Amino acid sequence: MNILEADNIVKDYTGHRALDNVTVHVPEGSVYGLLGPNGAGKTTLIRIINHITAPDQGTVTFMGEPLTADSVAHIGYLPEERGLYKKMKVGDQAVFFARLKGLSTKDATTRLKDWFERLEISDWWDKKVEELSKGMAQKVQFIITVLHEPRLLIFDEPFSGFDPINANILKREILRLRDNGATVIFSTHNMSSVEELCDSITLINKSRNILSGSVEEVKQRYSDGNYRLTFNGDAGQLATAIEPFVNAWHGTDHDGELILSLKDNDARRPLIAAANDAVDLLGFESILPSMDNIFIQAVNSYKEPENA
Repeated sequence: MNILEADNIVKDYTGHRALDNVTVHVPEGSVYGLLGPNGAGKTTLIRIINHITAPDQGTVTFMGEPLTADSVAHIGYLPEERGLYKKMKVGDQAVFFARLKGLSTKDATTRLKDWFERLEISDWWDKKVEELSKGMAQKVQFIITVLHEPRLLIFDEPFSGFDPINANILKREILRLRDNGATVIFSTHNMSSVEELCDSITLINKSRNILSGSVEEVKQRYSDGNYRLTFNGDAGQLATAIEPFVNAWHGTDHDGELILSLKDNDARRPLIAAANDAVDLLGFESILPSMDNIFIQAVNSYKEPENA
């Protein structure tokens, strides 16, 4: 089931088409990556999902119903450009925002204390916001975004400004939120985060959706069909055994490893059996491209329609 469906979205600004017939379907209970170069149209789509602006054409449904202003109560949004009241104490400000989202002071304080401990910022409750580092402030804003337990969470570049340790803490919490039933959309340029977190992605370039699918499907689509075989034993004996099933192979800088291409997909099982008889077979896996390489290849190879 899809928690969000944006179909054939068009959005024009003066002299510029920000979104051109973009369709995005977000499965419930998933982490969904919204990718694309700067100016591609990602932020415009996020603003439409948040009911900040409306599409000129197309439809958006949320939890099976047309998106309305009331839908926003079930959405948590952390924009890339964020702001907190610098002179307020951290705890007071967090409670203030929680109250705006419908929580009582008691419930807000209980939930906030738990989150502050989870994100390792309990000692900052009574500090003023202006005393926080950028990373600490982002943790507070992250907590405020998720505190009312919305069905859909939207994070725009959530890891900017974080060191690797704190980025991993945030990634852990995003996956925990997903496992507890939330759906997460996050817009990012950090492809390693996409590899670690995303179940599915959409890549927008020049206002159009040029690539969508599960991360695994997308990687398979861009794979060159090579496999990595690792083993202990005699390389010559292995080469003789697998020769009927491969087009070509070559060794690598690592002993006991071959990169090979198969004559056809049906050759995988007999090749594995033959290799296992010839040597101690340690592993056999498809070599898939990184999301970083896929991003670059898809963007660089994209050609706009002639009638654009």
